[in-house]
Amino acid sequence: MQREAQPQQWGKVLDQTRCIGCHACTTACKSENLVPVGVTRTYVKHVDVGQWPQARRAHQVTRCNQCAHAPCVAACPTSAMFKRPDGIVDFDKRICIGCKACMAACPYDAIFINPEDHSAEKCNFCAHRIDAGLEPACVVVCPTEAILVGDMNDPNSRVGAYVGREALDVRRPEKETLPKVFYKGAHQATLDPLAARRPGGGLFMWSEQKAGPDTVNSGNPVFQNSSAAALLAYDVPHSLPWDWRVSLYTWTKGIAAGAYLVMALLALLSVVHFGPGNFWGVESFGAADALTFVGETALWRWVAPVLSGVFLAVTGGLLIWDLEHPARFYMIFTRPQWRSWLVKGAFIIAGYSLVLALHFAASLAGSTTAQLWLMLPGLPLGVMTAVYTAYLFAQAKARDLWQSALLPPHLLVQSLLAGSAALLPFAIWLDPALDNAVAWILGASSLVHLLMVWGEVSLTHPTAHARLAVWEMTRGRYAAFFWAGVALTLVAVFAPWLGPLAAPPALLGLALHEHAYVQAGQAVPLA
Repeated sequence: MQREAQPQQWGKVLDQTRCIGCHACTTACKSENLVPVGVTRTYVKHVDVGQWPQARRAHQVTRCNQCAHAPCVAACPTSAMFKRPDGIVDFDKRICIGCKACMAACPYDAIFINPEDHSAEKCNFCAHRIDAGLEPACVVVCPTEAILVGDMNDPNSRVGAYVGREALDVRRPEKETLPKVFYKGAHQATLDPLAARRPGGGLFMWSEQKAGPDTVNSGNPVFQNSSAAALLAYDVPHSLPWDWRVSLYTWTKGIAAGAYLVMALLALLSVVHFGPGNFWGVESFGAADALTFVGETALWRWVAPVLSGVFLAVTGGLLIWDLEHPARFYMIFTRPQWRSWLVKGAFIIAGYSLVLALHFAASLAGSTTAQLWLMLPGLPLGVMTAVYTAYLFAQAKARDLWQSALLPPHLLVQSLLAGSAALLPFAIWLDPALDNAVAWILGASSLVHLLMVWGEVSLTHPTAHARLAVWEMTRGRYAAFFWAGVALTLVAVFAPWLGPLAAPPALLGLALHEHAYVQAGQAVPLA
């Protein structure tokens, strides 16, 4: 019985036993696809292996891995990154908003922002040549036939024969992306970005790379995951996709979610009759009287929704500012790709904004009942606003530090910390009956936050990437931000006794921690 033919699936084999490191593929790719100077769709990395007199240079051709389960496709909010039926992962610059989510998602550091048109791009198998029946430009120019492309499902093709019979390697198989770019005879020191020692100061044999906050090349010997005597001799700069604006966005969003959640939490807890002398330091109430008390306080009527709304607007402004195509931000809503947590987060924020606006409108109308009923959608939307970033970061499969199951509750605790710190001065000014309650929430959330940070940095980490990111955060480039944040947050633990003096260090400490966490998570080399 004849087997039914399988659909065509393009794959690539890079025979590193044939590669001579001539860079012809790099220059041909640049010429064919008009790739600007300073960025590359493909390049050849050189690693010097061994020690004199027994040393040799190993090469590795680095490019998009055309994953079967492509993280960039799942993370892209507008489907600008998409997978074709023939398996090629392609891109559409016309609908790219430049959010850089695809860059954060790619475990192979294969995507970049084109400095001329500000859109994301990468190797796409020269799809325009494939559609015309031609081979990619890199295949045509390779002088040793080290690059092969073909149908993986065709056993009669050279690629199909290689994949079906030869011992081949892929990069980072633990990410479960099922790459369709295979390496034959590649040295492990070239496949693992942590295996080869990186030259100090970024001084490579043929290039001096910029080492700064926008690159992952720190030149620190801690980036070494192998006992092999290997030195990275040639590489290209790798920019961090998300800069300080994303660090700041996590902080402003925490205040936006936390200010409302803190007051909603007090509203819920105040309906409990504590007997003589309420725990919070306010008068004891029955359920109905407690709702009336909370509903009449200025903190609940207008301070919380206005404070949350202002910081939510700042959050939206930072997100739009971070886009390479800010004028296209509306595409998140007009052509959403629902697997992307950037899309889900945008709709969550929009729903939360509506609740805050209705809450403020009810305040102007003097309707305490409407404000309390708005807690039904407001509470879950506030919680989701606080924690959805954990799922957005989890889609950044390249960054192991962010793949933590404790990140959602940690972000919720951080939002309570930020919200209570922002509310505390208003409580003392407008409603001293609640300042003790807000101060206790600030102190407790600061303590829990520090305990979770301590656990994060002290426990054994599942991967070398996560361990090295923690090293960068606690002892590397971002250590000053991290430890200053810890010290300032420690002050906030004593908020019940310090009162309004605890609010500024709490907010500044959290901001410094967020910056250290977001940037250190991106600091480990991927290629």
